[in-house]
Amino acid sequence: MHDRMPQTPPRHTETEPDPHHVPTDARTLRERLFAQDRELLEAANKLATTVRAMPRDPEYPDTEPRALLVGGFVRDAVLGLKPKDADLEIYGVSPKRLEQLLDQLFPERVNTVGRAFGVFKINLGEGLDFDVSIPRRESKTGRGHKGFEVYGDPTMTIEDAARRRDFTMNSLAADPLTGEIYDPFGGVDDLRRGTLRVTDVERFQDDPLRVYRALQFAARLDLAPDVKSRELMREMVARGDLDELPKERITDEIKKLFMKAPRPSTGFELAREIGIVKRDEPELHALIDCPQELEWHPEGDAWVHTMMVLDEAAKLIRQPERGLSDVERLQIMLGALCHDLGKPATTALVDGRTRSLGHEEAGEEPTKALCAKWSFAQDDVAAAVAIAREHLKPSVFARAYEKGEMNDANYVNAVRRLLKRIHPMSWKVLIAASEADSRGRAIPSMDTAPYAPGERFTKAIKTNKLDEAPTKPLIQGRDLLELGLKPGPRMGELIKLVEEARDRGDIKTRDEALAFLQGKV
Repeated sequence: MHDRMPQTPPRHTETEPDPHHVPTDARTLRERLFAQDRELLEAANKLATTVRAMPRDPEYPDTEPRALLVGGFVRDAVLGLKPKDADLEIYGVSPKRLEQLLDQLFPERVNTVGRAFGVFKINLGEGLDFDVSIPRRESKTGRGHKGFEVYGDPTMTIEDAARRRDFTMNSLAADPLTGEIYDPFGGVDDLRRGTLRVTDVERFQDDPLRVYRALQFAARLDLAPDVKSRELMREMVARGDLDELPKERITDEIKKLFMKAPRPSTGFELAREIGIVKRDEPELHALIDCPQELEWHPEGDAWVHTMMVLDEAAKLIRQPERGLSDVERLQIMLGALCHDLGKPATTALVDGRTRSLGHEEAGEEPTKALCAKWSFAQDDVAAAVAIAREHLKPSVFARAYEKGEMNDANYVNAVRRLLKRIHPMSWKVLIAASEADSRGRAIPSMDTAPYAPGERFTKAIKTNKLDEAPTKPLIQGRDLLELGLKPGPRMGELIKLVEEARDRGDIKTRDEALAFLQGKV
């Protein structure tokens, strides 16, 4: 077996240069905060100004009313990113008074679905939102992600409110009026070092979903968990804490990993290191140490290759010229993860060379088994299965054409039949996944050279308009009626007969189909 590539050690130490260019001075941090979306900041300032002017609530006479930006908005501002939503925590104000205040400031924009937890959503339009909440306490009442009681407590200190957040970088707060950053747990320094660190060990374990959040945060923000946080997550996985999570919550985090991370492999490598892959995803774990032919895959085993393919796919889905929808982008990523799941069952030494003959078809069942652990839409799973089964076809067709084994007509017909098989998945999804597979290898210039099979495939589709109705038969029932055939089962038989001849390449046009039917009606 080939050795896998050695895993890269944590990239960041306290003595290394700041990989995220996080400012060290308060002034620049304030500038980054106030450089965020003007409408979001104005709404936050409007609320904070009104809250600050309120008299102290008789129920909380020792707590000064104030509003603070918290969580991801502050984290992203520190990193120089541009979030489209924000969270504000309101101290010293009862939930009832807060709801009344929000109705006055943002009439007809307040969503009160989270009222029971002291959470209100404000929609500003044009994709801008912010959540307003009372600081919350949690008390564990039993096992499971729902096994604790959550209630608002307007008297909490900033530090206590921040302690319940998962990671130090999400425990930041900022005053929208002054720009002052509150950092009780060293989140700014952790971001500066590229470190993902658990805020509070005990509270972190209350919600095992935080382990999956670690995967997507590590990949999205290029962070490496510190030793203690990594060991804590490994312990949670080993004792089965994650088993209690609903598929839907896990899938939401996997989607974020797919769609938001420039290098999703970072998240899956972390999942492997802390035991998730071995314990919960045997289909992926089987890729580890599954050998590949060195000539074509010098990068190592099938796991390493799959990780490289994921990262290449993440690049491709961000190319605007491809015109991909969000659904198509997600299908490409899921397909990239699953494309070689058939290799472990089919890999063998043949005439001194490593071969995985038939791994495409063999990948269908493990793809279904892996996806059954999550809750992706049926069409997304079908797309992943289609990619596993067909991802080599564009290259196979191209080689056959170049060798003279296919002429133009044969090639176009082969592409058309393939579009029928993958329908309703878009051909653009297949081509992107196939291109990612081709580029995801440690062969010089492979990640930058033109993907010729995809170019030929795309040209055939557009020239012949194959994507307009890939499953539409050449003839319809009305054509057979015009030929004198009476309605009945024979219609379906003849349409099938025509399509079989079409797939063989014997028929290409409607006129040829009608001629073919002469004497059969």
